Amino acid sequence: MSDTLARDISNLVGAWTLSAAEWELTETGERFDMYGPNPRGCISFAATGRMVALVTSSSSAPPKTDTDRAALTKAMMAYSGKFRLEGGVQFITNVDLAWHPAWVGTEQLRFFKIENDTLSIWSREQAHPSFPGKTVRGHLSWRRDR
Repeated sequence: MSDTLARDISNLVGAWTLSAAEWELTETGERFDMYGPNPRGCISFAATGRMVALVTSSSSAPPKTDTDRAALTKAMMAYSGKFRLEGGVQFITNVDLAWHPAWVGTEQLRFFKIENDTLSIWSREQAHPSFPGKTVRGHLSWRRDR
């Protein structure tokens, strides 16, 4: 492993708290909140090469009906797996556990940049289970837990 790649991994390793999450519709460039104006979430990268991410809407309430319970899956995202860095600007997660079964067994590519205690992560244009027939790009901002 190169010194640069080892440094990138050590910068990424740790726990981060979500500060913003937006979707961008790639066809129009329109951007909007993924999970409402004050989403909650955390992401952790371990030195062993495992990552875990959980994002939820701040407006989710305990469900009272089956419809409410079904809606909760649209107000969250969670996945985990072994990750690897490529080129110091992207990481790829081999998903082995996810809130949406379509992600299990896939590789999720994310681009990232770290500035001070802020981690910016964005996806490539891709289909997403929440947007059938459309392509989106996610933009998430995290702050390092201290």
